[in-house]
Amino acid sequence: MEEEKKYTPADAKWYILQTQYGYESIAESSLKQLVELNNLGDFIFDIVVPEEEEIVERNGKKKVVKRKKYPNYIFIKMIYTKHIWFLVKNTRGIKDFCSGYDGKPIPMSDDEVKRTQLEKITIDDLKINVGDHINILSGPLQGFMGEVKEIKTDIEKVKVTVMMFGRETTVELDFGQVEKL
Repeated sequence: MEEEKKYTPADAKWYILQTQYGYESIAESSLKQLVELNNLGDFIFDIVVPEEEEIVERNGKKKVVKRKKYPNYIFIKMIYTKHIWFLVKNTRGIKDFCSGYDGKPIPMSDDEVKRTQLEKITIDDLKINVGDHINILSGPLQGFMGEVKEIKTDIEKVKVTVMMFGRETTVELDFGQVEKL
């Protein structure tokens, strides 16, 4: 049997699951229940429905609401086996894995995981220091390059100066939005 092999958390990869319309939260709780009831903590390590806060104005009042970053998709960090694939795929709210031509799920690349900010990034992971040149990976300044002016490890942000319209502009970015050149 395939599960007899010993796996480590380092063997786990991130996969994308497509959910039924509006079922992201239901699928997430169903998957967490599946892990708990079937003792799958050694195979399924994390389940994420990325959300972002947005300020909406209604009736003259501003309100902060959470929106799904990727509607109809959730992310799962797991060790792929046929048995785990079958259990996950047949969970309530899950349509299918995002897969290749042969139907086998394709794990996300390290770049995709970094861009979607699925894992918490520490300053040690980034390996950047004040004065280093960086590339901005996401957000309104995606594709810009800049220089690190300050690192705020307590709130996981870096202050970077970028050239915009012929002027230096300082912006504050999350660790997950930058990479060292």
